[in-house]
Amino acid sequence: MESGVLVGFEYEQEVKLRCISCGLEYEPNPRLTRCPRCGGLLDVEVKPSTELSWSLWSSRKPGVWRYRELLPAAKGSTPVSMGEGATPLVRLGRLAERIGAERVYVKHEGQNPTGSFKDRGMTVAVTLAKAAGARAVVVASTGNTAASVSAYAARAGLKSIVVVPQGKTALGKLGQSILYGADVVEIQGSFDDALSAVMKAVEEDYRLYPLNSFNPWRLEGQKTLAYEIAESLGDAPDWVIVPVGNAGNISAIWKGFRELYQHGLISRLPRMAGVQAEGAAPLARAWERGLNRPLFVDRPETIATAIRIGHPVNWPKALTAVRESRGVFVKVSDDEIMWAQIALARLEGIGVEPASAASIAGLRKLLSKEVISPDEIVVAVLTGHSLKDPEAMLRAPTRRILARNPEDAVSKVLGLVEIELGKDPTPSTRQLEEVCTNT
Repeated sequence: MESGVLVGFEYEQEVKLRCISCGLEYEPNPRLTRCPRCGGLLDVEVKPSTELSWSLWSSRKPGVWRYRELLPAAKGSTPVSMGEGATPLVRLGRLAERIGAERVYVKHEGQNPTGSFKDRGMTVAVTLAKAAGARAVVVASTGNTAASVSAYAARAGLKSIVVVPQGKTALGKLGQSILYGADVVEIQGSFDDALSAVMKAVEEDYRLYPLNSFNPWRLEGQKTLAYEIAESLGDAPDWVIVPVGNAGNISAIWKGFRELYQHGLISRLPRMAGVQAEGAAPLARAWERGLNRPLFVDRPETIATAIRIGHPVNWPKALTAVRESRGVFVKVSDDEIMWAQIALARLEGIGVEPASAASIAGLRKLLSKEVISPDEIVVAVLTGHSLKDPEAMLRAPTRRILARNPEDAVSKVLGLVEIELGKDPTPSTRQLEEVCTNT
């Protein structure tokens, strides 16, 4: 290793790096995460060494590494893996009917090892970091990235350091990072302040390897979500709806579909819809005004902490993904997000954190605006599990009744049965209307 350049590093496939801003190509050094010339975002290009087919992949164990031919795998490396990917694609019933849609599926990424989609990218990026000789990994995070990198670093035997906004990180995610052994730096500021600190720290110390989504190698793992959707459905859907925070995931998923199309594995491409919370909507607000750059938000605020980001670093890739796919950005209110979170739980039995529910809130709005037709096939990405944010779950209204003793408890239970089932055979539906009358 000389001056930060890896010598003799080889991949299983032919791999290239290209700057999306100035177009320059570089040798595929896993240490290279930004364009040395212009500072632009880099894109990884993988050329498989064998012909691809669904039958080739279907013979393997499900998960991210099932699609190894399209991933930048270091030659001779063993993946740092915990069985990530292979998350369920669930067709909605009562909720789809409620919002006026016929064929809606949710990709439940909360079923990944640490409870979010971040694990897809982390298995690829941490595998490369270890192969490249990294000693420690570092991220800025609103919570999910911190939890994921802490777990995968622990599995790889690497030190992890996470920088999170003080007082603005959901308890479940912070607890995960602590449990997995990360050192936690709580910054008095926003996620964007945390990310700025991480970028400067990496410049100062080469032993640190950054794992935020400006690292293009991490996004390579996240594109496998598209492969799984297409494999499950037999082709691409009409729409894929994705919550947008730092804006890496929507571009990664779009890239995955484009690669499948280029290799003749799907017959069409989906349209991409990016959903942002109203209090953190730099891309959605710019989209409404027809602008080519985000309207950055200095102090983003939303109940959806995972997407509480005002200066998304991957905005150029996200804008390209939505434009190329003839898609759309849309913003939703916190009330609409809460409605969607409760609706998923009480009509479908699916528990997600608020940021995940933003995709359903966005679908509901796009249906009402007739941007999406009721008969189109839609996949909404649910990015994180409900247990990530226990405080948000406790905001959901319900009856909590104190019983003085067992006999009193029996009385209370029987009284609730009469209140609920005596008046309405579908109490969860009625409660949903009571909770969300203003959304």
